[in-house]
Amino acid sequence: MRLIAIGCEYSGVSTLLDGLMAWGDARGIHHHLDDHFTIPDKQFLSPEDARAMIDLTPTLKERFQRFQIVYHVRILHKYDHILLGGFHIEEEIYGPLYYYPGKSTISVRTYEPEMPDDTILVHLKAAPKVIAARMDSAPHDYPVVRKKDIATVLQQFQAQYHACWLQNKFEIDTSNLTPDGLLQEFLDRSVPFLNARDALTRMMEK
Repeated sequence: MRLIAIGCEYSGVSTLLDGLMAWGDARGIHHHLDDHFTIPDKQFLSPEDARAMIDLTPTLKERFQRFQIVYHVRILHKYDHILLGGFHIEEEIYGPLYYYPGKSTISVRTYEPEMPDDTILVHLKAAPKVIAARMDSAPHDYPVVRKKDIATVLQQFQAQYHACWLQNKFEIDTSNLTPDGLLQEFLDRSVPFLNARDALTRMMEK
């Protein structure tokens, strides 16, 4: 399965991807996982490296993000089982808002025709008050979205989801879902969008 999971910070993107990794590993399916498109990177960085990313100039941040998106379009073709968190759509929203305000960029729509046809897009969303409560109860080490921006960011993710050219896409409201409930909701809702290989794998489980 090739999956791009998007949504406002605290909507459950990393929770879903971690759940899918564990679900796959238990069944002998190893997903290539890249959930590092925010600044600083959520994966593999030391505190010193994270600080260095934060301190990059806006010009270098934009260039780095653009380069890694192009690279990961290629990676989408390399792996049959790959999970990307946020990816190009997150960059379209967070980049101009937080990383390099005012800089002109290439629309992320230009990347989508190059993605595999069986790529699935799932948009995770939650009520603004739920996002705010999650911010307070489990704050991230390097938060991106500001509380005052929650409604705006949610609206932008919704707009980008609808504008996305990928054909295999659906949404999940995570407001009242536990991590296990989110995983099961995704597994159930994704069935119509699976390619033949992944559909057969699911059928053999039953």
